[in-house]
Amino acid sequence: MNLCTSIRAWIGSTIFFVYYAISTILFGLLAPLATLLLPKNARQPVLNQHNKGLLWVFRVFCRVKVEIVGLENIEKGRPVVLVANHQSEWETYVLQVLMAPVSTVLKKELLSIPFFGWGLRMVQPIAIDRSKRSNALKQIISQGKERLEDGRSVLIFPEGTRIKPNDEQAFNKGAAMLATSANAPILPVVHNAGYTWPSNSFLKYPGTIRVVVGPVIEAEGKKTGELHNEMDAWMRDAMGQLPKGHDFPLK
Repeated sequence: MNLCTSIRAWIGSTIFFVYYAISTILFGLLAPLATLLLPKNARQPVLNQHNKGLLWVFRVFCRVKVEIVGLENIEKGRPVVLVANHQSEWETYVLQVLMAPVSTVLKKELLSIPFFGWGLRMVQPIAIDRSKRSNALKQIISQGKERLEDGRSVLIFPEGTRIKPNDEQAFNKGAAMLATSANAPILPVVHNAGYTWPSNSFLKYPGTIRVVVGPVIEAEGKKTGELHNEMDAWMRDAMGQLPKGHDFPLK
């Protein structure tokens, strides 16, 4: 990255950080009131105004283009077990907007973060204690089925934690177990956002994020292992075809 691009990255990242802080505080203060006054199906559209604002500022000021392939695979009104690779904070925001209404499986500590956690509570996340794996899995299945029956998709990151773009980690079977238990389809998504918005990094980099939404993988008539292997094979293959690096040119 040359000096000019580096300076632009610092400027864009600073603008994004300031907007992020202000927006998170404002929506965090609004969240308890919105949760109290609004019906469940009206809360996510409110929070998504925050998410859309963040994504817009990120695109414009950090000079990032987003290409999404496979939007036709999203069937509106049909809740799914949504699975995605986990490289960045970016996908948690974009998938909330793309797949609303959706409940995300996340670590319970996030709900205790002032402002940020208050906003999260609005959209009925499934907050688990990762130190208690057996209880966490039972919770994902029981609460996940409730969310799906209520018409909400459930977002699971099967790697379990954020992974650097060039690293690899096994996918856990929680998504497949929920899908077979609820007889709900899996919708796999892959992306390369970790190059432009690295996890836990102040700096955001210019470039292009490519998102691929895969075909729905039906759970009916399949065992957990079979469904998991089908999901794993598609995601690994699709991830291997994504562009690598944040310096590939904007079109």
